[in-house]
Amino acid sequence: MSSPAFLRHPEHSMQAPPATAEAAAVPAAVPAVAPSFGTRAARWYRLNQDRLRAAAIGIVALLAFVLAWHLLTTYRVVFFVRFTNVPSPVEVYASFTRAIHDPKFLMHILLSCRRIFIGFSLAAIVGVPLGLIMGRFKLVHEIVFPVAEVLRPIPAIAWVPMAIMLWPTNEQSIVFITFLGSFFPILVNTLHGMSLVDPVLVRAAQCLGARERSIFREVYFPASLPHIFTGLTIGMGVAWVSLIAAEMISGQYGIGYFTWEAYSLVQYADIALGMIAIGVLGLGSSVLIRGAGHLVMPWRSK
Repeated sequence: MSSPAFLRHPEHSMQAPPATAEAAAVPAAVPAVAPSFGTRAARWYRLNQDRLRAAAIGIVALLAFVLAWHLLTTYRVVFFVRFTNVPSPVEVYASFTRAIHDPKFLMHILLSCRRIFIGFSLAAIVGVPLGLIMGRFKLVHEIVFPVAEVLRPIPAIAWVPMAIMLWPTNEQSIVFITFLGSFFPILVNTLHGMSLVDPVLVRAAQCLGARERSIFREVYFPASLPHIFTGLTIGMGVAWVSLIAAEMISGQYGIGYFTWEAYSLVQYADIALGMIAIGVLGLGSSVLIRGAGHLVMPWRSK
């Protein structure tokens, strides 16, 4: 008696069933391919096209300004404004190459930056919380606002004699004037930001059981941040104006004193160098504040 077929060939019984049509139709997984350098560069260009365009226009505008400056000073143009004694860009560059090797010039810059840092930091530490409190509590606003409005229009140069009488050293008086110059723009813009907070958001937070501290932290402060950074940017510019005025009158060191001393010694190229240094330092300070604003408020970055 013959044995069954599956006993005669046991390997046939252990074979897997044939693959179905659906399983055969599934394609094999394709390994991911990293984008090439050209693809990444094109993507980066698309994302930053507007910024690159703005930077290119800015560079062209600066070059056009320098070219116009060179032509006006080379040909000693006199047309309402006299360019007979104005130094040329080449003369200013020569003055710059000498100054960067002079430790005294670098000390002028470092002292001015230190004064700006101290005065502006104090103004931000005092101005931002005070503006938030004034915007939230009506009584504080009624007490502080009239005094601030009386003092705000007084220019920094008018504060120089009073600052000399108030503070024992010139260094402290210069920092105080720098503080005043940046304090009022920061305070006013913070207060303006508080006034624009949507009251519906405040009531919603109160209905959810939020306390005063939480409302300040979660509603008022984030909503006021754009105006706060606007005030910081404006305050930085006014701080430099105030600092230069104070250094020219009562300082012994600083980029403002360097510029005034160059005028006293009839060194025209150094005058222009001091002015350009002030502009570059002010621009760098504003760029740092805007960069901090993009980090703190990433939702506004574009």
